[in-house]
Order: sequence, then C-alpha cells, then structure tokens
Amino acid sequence: MHKTVWTLLFTLTASNAWATTAEETYNAVCSACHTQGLAGAPKLGDAKAWGKLIKEGQVNLSADGYLGVRGMPARGGRADLTVAQFANTVVYMANQAGGNWREPDEAMLKKMNARIDKRSAAKK
Repeated sequence: MHKTVWTLLFTLTASNAWATTAEETYNAVCSACHTQGLAGAPKLGDAKAWGKLIKEGQVNLSADGYLGVRGMPARGGRADLTVAQFANTVVYMANQAGGNWREPDEAMLKKMNARIDKRSAAKK
C-alpha cells in the first residue's frame, strides 16, 4: 500500500504547477491523502481527527509533519516546500476542522525550524 501512496504522490506532485496559496498547496500536494483518509491521514474537515492533532500545537504539528510523521512522508512528498509553505497549509487544514490558527509569523517559524533541527539531529 505504501508503494501506491508514493506513486500517487509522485504523480500528483510532478504534474502540478507550483502552488502559491495554502489552499492551492493542499489541492496540489495534500488532497491526494487527506481527502480520502489514505494511509490513515486525517480527512480535511474531520473535527474529531484533527482535534487531537490541533491539541499538539501549531509549532509541534507543523514541524513534525514537515519531517514526516506516521504514514506521511516529509513535506507530504513535495521536497521543494519550504517550512512556511508547509506550515501555512497545515493552518488551512486545521482551520477546516475547527481550528483557529493563523499563518506563522517569523517568531513561530523560528520555533518550528528549531524543532525541525532538533529532531533531524536526533535521527543522525
């Protein structure tokens, strides 16, 4: 099944133009799994599933997702996404499920990058 997920992600990301808004990024990158709940991905708008994730906090959820978590590949399989682009898309998805998150400012991005660096160093 993971091979199918990777193939689908590669096909979708290779065929889509660069997305500029969080919703466009969701449609181009994330929707392949988060629309259907593929590989355990929380479905867009599923308040129960996203509620648990929202409780983890915006910094933690965004940073951990950026590196890949559970069945999700790093950056949702789109290696060229920046932390800010990825985090903005997480905001979009969380808010569709009842979250009240804002796009991260410079201070929040700094915290995300610090968590990413710490987790990356721990993997080495």
